[in-house]
Amino acid sequence: MQLEGKRILVTGGAQGIGAAIVKAYVAEGARVHSYDLNEEGGRRVADQANSAGPGTAAFSRLDIADGEATEALFRSAAEELGGIDVLVNIAGLQRSAMADEITDELFDAVYRANVLGTIHTNQSAFRIMKSAGTGAIINFGSMSGFTGELANSTYGSSKGAVHTWTRTVAREWGPSGIRVNAVLPYVNTPMFDKYTNSLGPDELAAYQKQLRQDIPLGGTFGNADRDLAPVLVFLASDASHFITGQLLPVDGGFAAVR
Repeated sequence: MQLEGKRILVTGGAQGIGAAIVKAYVAEGARVHSYDLNEEGGRRVADQANSAGPGTAAFSRLDIADGEATEALFRSAAEELGGIDVLVNIAGLQRSAMADEITDELFDAVYRANVLGTIHTNQSAFRIMKSAGTGAIINFGSMSGFTGELANSTYGSSKGAVHTWTRTVAREWGPSGIRVNAVLPYVNTPMFDKYTNSLGPDELAAYQKQLRQDIPLGGTFGNADRDLAPVLVFLASDASHFITGQLLPVDGGFAAVR
Protein backbone atom coordinates (compact mmCIF):
# COMPACT_ATOMS: atom_id res chain seq x y z
CA MET A 1 0.00 0.00 0.00
CA GLN A 2 2.76 2.43 -0.95
CA LEU A 3 0.31 4.71 -2.76
CA GLU A 4 -2.66 4.64 -0.41
CA GLY A 5 -4.70 7.80 -0.92
CA LYS A 6 -2.63 9.04 -3.87
CA ARG A 7 -4.63 10.66 -6.67
CA ILE A 8 -3.08 9.66 -9.98
CA LEU A 9 -3.75 10.34 -13.67
CA VAL A 10 -2.45 7.84 -16.23
CA THR A 11 -2.59 8.39 -19.99
CA GLY A 12 -2.34 5.46 -22.37
CA GLY A 13 -4.00 3.18 -19.85
CA ALA A 14 -5.80 0.84 -22.25
CA GLN A 15 -3.04 -1.66 -23.03
CA GLY A 16 0.59 -2.64 -22.59
CA ILE A 17 2.58 -0.55 -20.13
CA GLY A 18 -0.39 1.69 -19.34
CA ALA A 19 -2.60 -1.24 -18.35
CA ALA A 20 0.14 -2.67 -16.14
CA ILE A 21 0.63 0.67 -14.40
CA VAL A 22 -3.08 1.31 -13.80
CA LYS A 23 -3.41 -2.11 -12.17
CA ALA A 24 -0.22 -1.70 -10.13
CA TYR A 25 -1.30 1.69 -8.80
CA VAL A 26 -4.75 0.46 -7.82
CA ALA A 27 -3.12 -2.55 -6.12
CA GLU A 28 -1.06 -0.10 -4.06
CA GLY A 29 -4.19 1.76 -2.92
CA ALA A 30 -4.26 4.72 -5.32
CA ARG A 31 -7.30 6.41 -6.83
CA VAL A 32 -6.58 6.39 -10.55
CA HIS A 33 -8.13 8.16 -13.51
CA SER A 34 -7.02 6.54 -16.78
CA TYR A 35 -7.19 8.00 -20.30
CA ASP A 36 -6.77 6.57 -23.79
CA LEU A 37 -8.21 6.75 -27.29
CA ASN A 38 -9.07 3.04 -27.01
CA GLU A 39 -12.30 3.27 -25.04
CA GLU A 40 -13.08 -0.45 -24.98
CA GLY A 41 -9.63 -1.41 -23.74
CA GLY A 42 -9.50 1.45 -21.26
CA ARG A 43 -12.79 0.51 -19.63
CA ARG A 44 -11.81 -3.17 -19.52
CA VAL A 45 -8.54 -2.38 -17.73
CA ALA A 46 -10.31 -0.09 -15.25
CA ASP A 47 -12.89 -2.78 -14.52
CA GLN A 48 -10.15 -5.36 -13.95
CA ALA A 49 -8.29 -3.00 -11.62
CA ASN A 50 -11.46 -2.22 -9.66
CA SER A 51 -12.24 -5.91 -9.27
CA ALA A 52 -8.82 -6.51 -7.73
CA GLY A 53 -8.69 -3.32 -5.59
CA PRO A 54 -8.06 -2.05 -3.00
CA GLY A 55 -7.79 1.30 -4.79
CA THR A 56 -10.10 2.50 -7.55
CA ALA A 57 -9.89 3.26 -11.27
CA ALA A 58 -12.04 5.35 -13.62
CA PHE A 59 -11.64 5.77 -17.38
CA SER A 60 -12.30 8.54 -19.90
CA ARG A 61 -11.53 8.72 -23.61
CA LEU A 62 -8.94 11.40 -24.42
CA ASP A 63 -6.70 12.52 -27.28
CA ILE A 64 -3.79 14.15 -25.45
CA ALA A 65 -2.92 16.15 -28.58
CA ASP A 66 -6.13 18.11 -27.89
CA GLY A 67 -5.09 20.66 -25.30
CA GLU A 68 -8.57 21.92 -24.44
CA ALA A 69 -9.92 18.41 -23.91
CA THR A 70 -6.91 17.47 -21.79
CA GLU A 71 -7.33 20.55 -19.59
CA ALA A 72 -11.05 19.92 -19.14
CA LEU A 73 -10.73 16.25 -18.22
CA PHE A 74 -7.80 16.81 -15.87
CA ARG A 75 -9.69 19.63 -14.14
CA SER A 76 -12.74 17.40 -13.81
CA ALA A 77 -10.63 14.62 -12.27
CA ALA A 78 -9.03 17.06 -9.85
CA GLU A 79 -12.43 18.30 -8.73
CA GLU A 80 -13.69 14.75 -8.22
CA LEU A 81 -10.56 13.56 -6.40
CA GLY A 82 -9.87 16.75 -4.48
CA GLY A 83 -6.57 17.35 -6.27
CA ILE A 84 -3.90 15.51 -8.26
CA ASP A 85 -0.72 14.07 -6.78
CA VAL A 86 0.79 12.28 -9.79
CA LEU A 87 0.59 12.33 -13.58
CA VAL A 88 2.02 9.44 -15.60
CA ASN A 89 2.03 10.27 -19.31
CA ILE A 90 2.43 6.96 -21.15
CA ALA A 91 0.29 7.62 -24.25
CA GLY A 92 2.30 7.79 -27.45
CA LEU A 93 2.51 6.79 -31.09
CA GLN A 94 5.14 4.84 -33.03
CA ARG A 95 5.17 4.66 -36.81
CA SER A 96 8.00 3.21 -38.84
CA ALA A 97 9.58 4.68 -41.95
CA MET A 98 13.07 4.87 -43.35
CA ALA A 99 14.49 8.37 -43.04
CA ASP A 100 14.13 9.22 -46.72
CA GLU A 101 10.48 8.11 -46.72
CA ILE A 102 9.12 10.25 -43.85
CA THR A 103 5.99 12.15 -44.88
CA ASP A 104 4.46 15.27 -43.38
CA GLU A 105 1.48 13.18 -42.25
CA LEU A 106 3.70 10.70 -40.40
CA PHE A 107 5.72 13.48 -38.77
CA ASP A 108 2.61 15.38 -37.66
CA ALA A 109 0.95 12.30 -36.19
CA VAL A 110 4.00 11.18 -34.21
CA TYR A 111 5.01 14.61 -32.96
CA ARG A 112 1.48 15.64 -32.03
CA ALA A 113 1.03 12.53 -29.91
CA ASN A 114 4.50 12.25 -28.39
CA VAL A 115 5.66 15.86 -28.08
CA LEU A 116 2.55 18.04 -28.09
CA GLY A 117 0.70 15.46 -25.99
CA THR A 118 3.49 15.53 -23.41
CA ILE A 119 3.36 19.32 -23.32
CA HIS A 120 -0.43 19.43 -22.93
CA THR A 121 -0.63 16.80 -20.19
CA ASN A 122 2.30 18.23 -18.25
CA GLN A 123 1.01 21.79 -18.44
CA SER A 124 -2.46 20.81 -17.27
CA ALA A 125 -1.10 18.72 -14.39
CA PHE A 126 1.30 21.48 -13.35
CA ARG A 127 -1.45 24.10 -13.23
CA ILE A 128 -3.43 21.84 -10.88
CA MET A 129 -0.47 20.76 -8.72
CA LYS A 130 1.07 24.21 -8.37
CA SER A 131 -1.49 25.46 -5.88
CA ALA A 132 -0.80 22.46 -3.62
CA GLY A 133 2.97 23.00 -3.81
CA THR A 134 3.70 19.35 -4.46
CA GLY A 135 3.31 16.73 -7.17
CA ALA A 136 5.09 14.28 -9.45
CA ILE A 137 5.02 14.08 -13.24
CA ILE A 138 6.41 10.97 -14.92
CA ASN A 139 6.92 11.14 -18.67
CA PHE A 140 7.85 8.32 -21.01
CA GLY A 141 10.98 8.70 -23.05
CA SER A 142 12.69 5.93 -24.95
CA MET A 143 16.11 4.50 -25.64
CA SER A 144 15.14 5.28 -29.24
CA GLY A 145 15.82 8.90 -28.29
CA PHE A 146 19.44 8.01 -27.52
CA THR A 147 20.36 5.54 -30.23
CA GLY A 148 19.80 5.02 -33.94
CA GLU A 149 17.25 2.39 -34.92
CA LEU A 150 16.34 1.31 -38.42
CA ALA A 151 13.12 2.90 -39.72
CA ASN A 152 12.56 4.67 -36.39
CA SER A 153 14.03 8.17 -36.79
CA THR A 154 10.73 10.03 -36.40
CA TYR A 155 9.73 8.24 -33.21
CA GLY A 156 13.26 8.40 -31.81
CA SER A 157 13.63 12.12 -32.43
CA SER A 158 10.21 12.79 -30.86
CA LYS A 159 11.34 10.97 -27.72
CA GLY A 160 14.57 12.98 -27.74
CA ALA A 161 12.33 16.05 -27.54
CA VAL A 162 10.50 14.51 -24.57
CA HIS A 163 13.84 14.01 -22.81
CA THR A 164 14.80 17.67 -23.22
CA TRP A 165 11.34 18.86 -22.23
CA THR A 166 11.47 16.76 -19.05
CA ARG A 167 14.85 18.12 -17.98
CA THR A 168 13.80 21.69 -18.71
CA VAL A 169 10.47 21.75 -16.89
CA ALA A 170 12.04 19.92 -13.94
CA ARG A 171 14.21 23.01 -13.47
CA GLU A 172 11.36 25.45 -14.07
CA TRP A 173 8.78 23.70 -11.88
CA GLY A 174 11.00 22.39 -9.10
CA PRO A 175 10.70 25.63 -7.07
CA SER A 176 6.92 25.05 -7.07
CA GLY A 177 7.42 21.62 -5.49
CA ILE A 178 6.75 19.67 -8.70
CA ARG A 179 9.23 16.97 -9.66
CA VAL A 180 9.41 15.76 -13.27
CA ASN A 181 11.21 12.63 -14.43
CA ALA A 182 11.12 10.37 -17.47
CA VAL A 183 11.30 6.59 -17.63
CA LEU A 184 12.93 4.94 -20.64
CA PRO A 185 11.65 1.36 -20.72
CA TYR A 186 12.80 -1.56 -22.77
CA VAL A 187 9.82 -3.84 -22.18
CA ASN A 188 7.51 -5.82 -24.43
CA THR A 189 4.54 -3.71 -25.56
CA PRO A 190 2.13 -3.68 -28.52
CA MET A 191 4.12 -0.67 -29.81
CA PHE A 192 7.39 -2.61 -29.74
CA ASP A 193 5.68 -5.58 -31.39
CA LYS A 194 4.46 -3.25 -34.14
CA TYR A 195 7.98 -1.97 -34.70
CA THR A 196 9.61 -5.41 -34.83
CA ASN A 197 6.82 -6.70 -37.10
CA SER A 198 7.65 -3.90 -39.54
CA LEU A 199 11.19 -5.25 -40.01
CA GLY A 200 12.10 -7.73 -42.69
CA PRO A 201 13.42 -11.20 -41.75
CA ASP A 202 17.08 -10.21 -42.06
CA GLU A 203 16.58 -6.90 -40.23
CA LEU A 204 14.66 -8.65 -37.43
CA ALA A 205 17.32 -11.32 -37.00
CA ALA A 206 20.03 -8.66 -36.83
CA TYR A 207 17.99 -6.64 -34.34
CA GLN A 208 17.39 -9.64 -32.06
CA LYS A 209 21.07 -10.58 -32.23
CA GLN A 210 22.00 -7.05 -31.21
CA LEU A 211 19.56 -7.19 -28.27
CA ARG A 212 21.20 -10.36 -26.98
CA GLN A 213 24.53 -8.55 -27.01
CA ASP A 214 23.28 -5.24 -25.60
CA ILE A 215 20.97 -6.32 -22.74
CA PRO A 216 22.98 -8.18 -20.08
CA LEU A 217 19.90 -9.03 -17.96
CA GLY A 218 18.10 -11.57 -20.12
CA GLY A 219 19.12 -10.50 -23.62
CA THR A 220 15.69 -9.17 -24.55
CA PHE A 221 12.95 -6.77 -23.50
CA GLY A 222 11.57 -6.87 -19.97
CA ASN A 223 8.07 -7.51 -18.66
CA ALA A 224 5.88 -4.51 -17.85
CA ASP A 225 4.30 -6.00 -14.72
CA ARG A 226 7.43 -7.53 -13.24
CA ASP A 227 10.21 -5.19 -14.36
CA LEU A 228 8.65 -1.76 -14.90
CA ALA A 229 5.60 -1.35 -12.65
CA PRO A 230 7.61 -1.40 -9.38
CA VAL A 231 9.76 1.48 -10.70
CA LEU A 232 6.65 3.51 -11.51
CA VAL A 233 5.26 2.82 -8.05
CA PHE A 234 8.48 4.16 -6.53
CA LEU A 235 8.44 7.31 -8.68
CA ALA A 236 4.82 7.98 -7.74
CA SER A 237 5.52 7.48 -4.04
CA ASP A 238 6.92 9.89 -1.47
CA ALA A 239 10.13 7.82 -1.41
CA SER A 240 11.22 9.58 -4.64
CA HIS A 241 10.64 13.08 -3.25
CA PHE A 242 14.24 14.23 -3.90
CA ILE A 243 14.52 12.98 -7.50
CA THR A 244 13.77 15.27 -10.45
CA GLY A 245 15.02 15.98 -13.96
CA GLN A 246 16.18 12.40 -14.44
CA LEU A 247 15.97 10.06 -17.42
CA LEU A 248 15.72 6.61 -15.84
CA PRO A 249 16.36 3.63 -18.15
CA VAL A 250 14.55 0.44 -17.14
CA ASP A 251 16.22 -1.67 -19.75
CA GLY A 252 18.11 -4.63 -18.32
CA GLY A 253 21.41 -2.77 -18.58
CA PHE A 254 21.15 -1.67 -22.22
CA ALA A 255 22.24 1.91 -21.50
CA ALA A 256 25.08 0.78 -19.25
CA VAL A 257 26.84 -1.01 -22.11
CA ARG A 258 26.67 1.89 -24.57
